[in-house]
Amino acid sequence: MTTTNTILSNIAAIRKRIALAQQLYASDGQKPTLMAVSKTRSAPEIRLALAAGVSDIGENYLQEALAKQSELADQHICWHFIGPIQSNKTRTIAEHFSWVHSVDRAKIISRLNEQRPPQLEALNICLQVNINDEPSKAGASVHEIPALAELALSQPQLRLRGLMAIPANTIDPIQQRRNFAAVRELLQTLRQRFPEAHLDTLSMGMSADMESAIAEGATILRIGSDIFGPRAASTPD
Repeated sequence: MTTTNTILSNIAAIRKRIALAQQLYASDGQKPTLMAVSKTRSAPEIRLALAAGVSDIGENYLQEALAKQSELADQHICWHFIGPIQSNKTRTIAEHFSWVHSVDRAKIISRLNEQRPPQLEALNICLQVNINDEPSKAGASVHEIPALAELALSQPQLRLRGLMAIPANTIDPIQQRRNFAAVRELLQTLRQRFPEAHLDTLSMGMSADMESAIAEGATILRIGSDIFGPRAASTPD
């Protein structure tokens, strides 16, 4: 388990990186939300991140997330589901999360809307785009996104916020920026097509490429290993 001082210092270092990237790339001043990606990490480790001021927590595996939510019920947390979505798990996701970032099929959109409890606020969703058309990755193609956005915007229990992407892995900052710029440009296309929608979210950027993501307008950074250390062994749902 990562120690208290390690997590606190890691988060402080990430915030310095965010501030420097904003300064370097002439940001408009809007600071991106720092989400702690806590898959395979324990509830006590999440508590340390919360103590450092992080309130947005991202989880990939549903059963693992539900156990942590139960253990952390005394905390004020905005829970984000960021993993692949199986159709038979949409009801539980719709009931237990405030955000879902990995929506990439019409069936998932419809089920999340139908299964979102009416007493809860509309579920914030992002459409996941496979911006580099990688066969090994989830996400809709660029060409599928407009129709999915139109469907999502028609659902009363959903609030389409924007796009999520996990671009092709590269250490080349120029290529990183090209990939993130493509996501940003796609969101701008959606804004022009659906001017009545409040599309304000670009969920992109992780530990190794957050600066490039910030340079291209990321509003939510999904950071795991640079907060908690090397990833522990996972047990998918």
